[in-house]
Amino acid sequence: MLLLRGVLVAVQALQLVGALDLPAGSCAFEENTCGFDSELASQPWMLNEEGHYIYVDTSFAKQGEKAVLVSSDLQAEEWSCLRLVYQITTSEGSPSNPSQLNLYVRFEDESFDRLLWSTKETSDSWLITSLDLQSSPKKFKILIEGVLGQGATTSIALFEIKMTADYCIECDFEENHLCGFVNRWNPNVNWFVGGGNIRNSHSILPHDHTFKSELGHYMYVDSVYVKHFQEVAQLISPMTTAPMSGCLSFYYQLQQGNDNAFSLYTRDVTGLYEEIWKMDSPGNTVWNLAEVEFSAPYPMEVIFEVAFNGPKGGYVALDDISFSPVHCQNQSELSFSTLEASCDFEEDFCNFYQDKEGPGWTRVQGKPNIYRAGDHTSGLGYYLLANTKLTSQPGYMGRLYGPSLPGNLPYCLRFYYAIYGFFKMNDTLTVYLFEENHVIQEKIWSVQESPRGIWLRAEITFQKPMSAKVVFLSLCKSFWDCGLVALDDITIELGSCSAAEKFPPPPGACTFEQDECAFTQERRNRSSWYRRRGETPTSYTGPKGDHTTGVITCTLRPPTWYMGRELVCSPGL
Repeated sequence: MLLLRGVLVAVQALQLVGALDLPAGSCAFEENTCGFDSELASQPWMLNEEGHYIYVDTSFAKQGEKAVLVSSDLQAEEWSCLRLVYQITTSEGSPSNPSQLNLYVRFEDESFDRLLWSTKETSDSWLITSLDLQSSPKKFKILIEGVLGQGATTSIALFEIKMTADYCIECDFEENHLCGFVNRWNPNVNWFVGGGNIRNSHSILPHDHTFKSELGHYMYVDSVYVKHFQEVAQLISPMTTAPMSGCLSFYYQLQQGNDNAFSLYTRDVTGLYEEIWKMDSPGNTVWNLAEVEFSAPYPMEVIFEVAFNGPKGGYVALDDISFSPVHCQNQSELSFSTLEASCDFEEDFCNFYQDKEGPGWTRVQGKPNIYRAGDHTSGLGYYLLANTKLTSQPGYMGRLYGPSLPGNLPYCLRFYYAIYGFFKMNDTLTVYLFEENHVIQEKIWSVQESPRGIWLRAEITFQKPMSAKVVFLSLCKSFWDCGLVALDDITIELGSCSAAEKFPPPPGACTFEQDECAFTQERRNRSSWYRRRGETPTSYTGPKGDHTTGVITCTLRPPTWYMGRELVCSPGL
């Protein structure tokens, strides 16, 4: 068997006492596959003779071959959490074509599979991933696809699948996998499991909060091994995989709280931290309830952090983390929505407005032709135009204001613009942040490229401590150097624009910026699709740029321009 024998020891530790009574959609692979079946059109998943896991490897399958495991019909009428314990191994150090493990959901009335999660990470031990499943009245199936990669001895193994009716950031720490929470290792201070028969602390620790007895478990961090000022221990939750907003609650207990600091942070995929709660007073040496408003419109982790000032800082214990989609007590729902700060200008100006002086921005409609594109949204709709060519006033300015954005939140601003006729590009279109309380404008973006008469995308990440408005400014410095500035499809989202990962796109959605996504093409004799950048090589054919950013495009070309009829990437991608 290609899997390391040492892994079996860890796997055995993961098996729960009630493994034979797992919820629907769950399996510990002890004696069978619990209603999960291999698709006949793919390689089979093999059950280990001694139990504990199923696997596919290169002893009976070849590189590139797939093994697909399909569940029975499932239903999640409440929000559910799907946890998968897995391992990918290879004899190669860093293969160019590694093995891949994908997880899909297939709804009963749909003919396609929705990708929920994918990984190529190899390891010498088991790994765990947690995936949030939003409630749905539809029945569905879970599909787990293993694709073998490069390597003489390569394997993919599944140790446990478990689906429970709760949120993935919830945990009572009674299970051995700790709900996917992990400790960030520190040489001196770390989070440990407390309770039960565990006795590895010099401090007198409490009973757990769940069972209020010695049988239950919790997490704790002790200062006894602190050697430096401000030693920090972090307990990190699984990354959220679906948008959620509501009340996050947990119980904590501490001793000698004056010598420690207990805080709660969120961290997005770009590593941006935000403190959302901090212990103000030590409280009593009992379990204290904490509630905090939690909003995750994009993937993020929750981090429980304890900092000690010395070896006499006592301990901090944590138990029963829970989440509710309603707001905490004495808290009201925020009235702001990012949709209020977005507009495609198809109906009106939405919540945008402009200075009363001067002609400013005009909402126009124009059909596309060989000289000018139509609007960005559909090609036939409306967009904004700062028609400075008709303005004879030197120093003309057209200001467009957006609605107020609450402070201390990260935002991603995206918009599309097109510029015609200017000789000098400086300040033809500029974006400012306007703080009303301090009457301060901060320049955050301006046009840098030469005008090409096509829609280009701009995106800006910003965060201000106070509320602010986004201001678009079109400037004409002289009558002899004026032109047209077009603006369309302004969107505001919470989070960073440069996030490496976001929630999976809807099935069939693809911008072709990185690759062809899940699209494939039939090999035809007359034509093929080619992924290109910029204009097509022949005059009067195809677009000047792609629809997403104005730079990359996917065009249909006769195969005589290239060797063969397959997808070819042009230089510079």
